Amino acid sequence: MAQPLTLCLTTEASEAQAEALAQALVERGLAACVALTPVRSLYRWRGALERSQEVQLLIKTNPSRLAELEVAVQQLHSYDTPEWIHWPAAASAAYGAWVAEGCS
Repeated sequence: MAQPLTLCLTTEASEAQAEALAQALVERGLAACVALTPVRSLYRWRGALERSQEVQLLIKTNPSRLAELEVAVQQLHSYDTPEWIHWPAAASAAYGAWVAEGCS
């Protein structure tokens, strides 16, 4: 039977900052797992086109921890306006139970 979980997406400016953020979220029990992937981003910031190398964080959490997770990301993130996208997902029973256990 499928188990609910929430996926969240943000980016950090460097591998070190992404690793530090991911570790803090997992240590606090706000995320069961954070996958880090290097990405190249193009975006408009303060009227100018920007290009940067970033690290994308895909955060897996229990839906009940989403609000606390968002507060922590906003507090710990290196950006003034961090990317924050989240959506509901479903996982296998075993993986969903593991996520729930990791977010307690």
